[in-house]
Amino acid sequence: MAIVNQVTKRVKMEVDAIVKYQILTYCYLNDVSVTNSDLDCLTLLAIEGETELTEFCKLGYDNDIFKSPQSVRNAVTKAVKKELIVKDGD
Repeated sequence: MAIVNQVTKRVKMEVDAIVKYQILTYCYLNDVSVTNSDLDCLTLLAIEGETELTEFCKLGYDNDIFKSPQSVRNAVTKAVKKELIVKDGD
């Protein structure tokens, strides 16, 4: 009979890395395809919480996630279609 050792490893992670890991795990388990930029955008939204769309698009652009605020808006629309986020209002 083979003998195995159990290894316990602990890692300190920043809040944004933990949130990103949770989103990535959810997307993997639910077979939802996301790009790295989409993942960064969703992580930023999760950390910021509920926010106005125009302000969030500017914030995503300012954090160098996408090259324009319109690209952030397109990523948000894509996430809504994939049912990853809920968008209230227009």
